[in-house]
Amino acid sequence: MGGFFGTVSKADCVADVFYGTDYHSHLGTKRGGMCTYNETERRFTRSIHNIESTYFRSKFEDELDKFSGRSGIGIISDNDPQPIIVNSHLGRFAIVTVAKVNNMDAIERQLLDQGMHFAELSSGKTNPTEMIALLIIQGKTFVDGIENVYRTIDGSCSILILTEDGLIAARDSWGRTPIVIGRKPGAYAAASESSSFPNLDYEIDRYLGPGEIVRIHADGVEQLRRPDDHMQICSFLWVYYGFPTSSYEGRNVEEVRFTSGLRMGQVDDSDVDCACGIPDSGVGMALGYAEGKGVPYHRAIAKYTPTWPRSFTPSRQELRSLVAKMKLIPNRAMLKDKRLLFCDDSIVRGTQLRDNVKVLYDCGAREVHIRIACPPLIYSCPYIGFTSSKGDLELITRRIIQELEGDPNKDLDKYATTGSPQYNRLVETIRTRFGLDSLKFNTLETLVASIGLPKCKLCTHCFDGTGCCK
Repeated sequence: MGGFFGTVSKADCVADVFYGTDYHSHLGTKRGGMCTYNETERRFTRSIHNIESTYFRSKFEDELDKFSGRSGIGIISDNDPQPIIVNSHLGRFAIVTVAKVNNMDAIERQLLDQGMHFAELSSGKTNPTEMIALLIIQGKTFVDGIENVYRTIDGSCSILILTEDGLIAARDSWGRTPIVIGRKPGAYAAASESSSFPNLDYEIDRYLGPGEIVRIHADGVEQLRRPDDHMQICSFLWVYYGFPTSSYEGRNVEEVRFTSGLRMGQVDDSDVDCACGIPDSGVGMALGYAEGKGVPYHRAIAKYTPTWPRSFTPSRQELRSLVAKMKLIPNRAMLKDKRLLFCDDSIVRGTQLRDNVKVLYDCGAREVHIRIACPPLIYSCPYIGFTSSKGDLELITRRIIQELEGDPNKDLDKYATTGSPQYNRLVETIRTRFGLDSLKFNTLETLVASIGLPKCKLCTHCFDGTGCCK
């Protein structure tokens, strides 16, 4: 995944770019980058850092004095080093992307055959952002070039381009990842997360539509390409990735999580003493569940935030297991002799669930019940960098289906259908494997209703295998 921030201001913008980008730290853990353009000196200034063992702020804070200008962009990413600076017939520009390109090899070969070359290798491989920049400069204009990206890539791509004449923002052609426009006196901004706006005094101006392209200046936004009618925004943004105070398509993340839990609590027949949220993304759901169920909310487990990142980020399973265990600390005083219901965002590989359920019982919990904010994840995501980088068999559901059927791809539509014999068998297998007193997943219908958008506007591929593609 990843998140970006860009702004054009009538005053120096360095602080806004720095803090606005930092507010996207929950979306990436590998690379951070900033670039500003100084109009007086006609100079781009760029810096990129590895943030795998530290934080964006600590890497960039000491070098802020070298940046200057009234326009700039920043990125935090789980992928390639960015921004890339390009000099072309379209002029000089810096570019950042939030993208997943599935047909990298084919595009790379096509561009090489056309006589182009790649200079920004990332871990010995072509940098996807540079490749996207090369697709853009094939166009006669920026709009023409970005439309070339839309036509060419298989996956998704949202783009910010810092030019010598403002900022260009282009949302993924299917709207899988968001871009929000913010404004304040003397400045406009574009960001992946609207949570980056309030403390920098921006207000949400509007949400870019799928495929929409705009040029941003300090005093306004000019539409360069109208949005497409179709949309497939990732529903998992509200379940997990989104920061609680962010909104996409006018729907606040925490409100959706609360509503989802409320609806589940109103119909759940569990008999428990309290509801608890697995920090951080399970808390909103648990608060809603507690209200819907009519039980108190208790903080029986807390997240140690200073050093531990997301549990499924590390590439090695043993490291993922260690992170999942170490980042959450149980509160024995709140657990002992209680019938506890825990809400969590999802079960991906099962690493966190396996390690933490045993700890809960060891700390004296009488019963442990789990409620999950979304349906079982049956398919890895082909559109954004989420559920699995190595294939479906990293998902606990597909491993169990392989054990049950001898084929991880058998009857997937039935396993994805709530209440079917296959679905019930899958959930019961997960429950018994982790020693839970009960386990329930939210239905897709409840999730969609909680988000409040038509299902045809949401990508639900990881739950039911549906989702438009080119």
